[in-house]
Amino acid sequence: MNEKFIEKLKEKARSYSEQGGSHEFSHTERVYKMAVEIAKEEKADIDIVQAAAILHDIARIQEDNGKIKCHAEEGAKLAKKILADSEFPKDKIEKVSNCIKVHRHSKGIKPSNKEEAIIQDADRLDALGAITIARMFSTGGKMNIPLFKPDVPFGKVYAGYMSDSTIHAFHTKILKIKPELFNTGRAKEIAKGRYIFVEEFLDRFVKEWEGKL
Repeated sequence: MNEKFIEKLKEKARSYSEQGGSHEFSHTERVYKMAVEIAKEEKADIDIVQAAAILHDIARIQEDNGKIKCHAEEGAKLAKKILADSEFPKDKIEKVSNCIKVHRHSKGIKPSNKEEAIIQDADRLDALGAITIARMFSTGGKMNIPLFKPDVPFGKVYAGYMSDSTIHAFHTKILKIKPELFNTGRAKEIAKGRYIFVEEFLDRFVKEWEGKL
């Protein structure tokens, strides 16, 4: 796709994005850049990867507002309509839609091709590392969740996104995204570094909380 088309598609996707929050359009931009990097290494269809990365969260705000159950499934349908009304190659639209449909790692759907694997990996990578630490505390603050409750053990099962504290939420959500769960070699490599960074942060946080550092 040429740059002009990419920018037009981004503007379209931006109009469906939430303002602020962990899934604002900056998340899409990061997923897009990471997906393109991995796609080049994997020699995947760049048109499919670019379009899917840009459109992967266009139905997210509907789910957050309780209007739909799954933004991945609804987004896959909406992406078809958007691309059908553009100059995007018609024979690739279904493949873009499928990438969006399976991108949500929490659904546990195995990708069936390179492009699906890349979009899944790129989206999941944004849930690890420095950005995720910032996002977790931002979300915790909005939900009025305590930073940490040292008297509560880790490992407890929770029904919601957050738990007893933001630090506990890292253990119930983020640390479950193991590097070996990624699909591509490049994503596994990046995930390993980001995962270690989060572990080191959590270890230092608890030590500082206890006045040990």
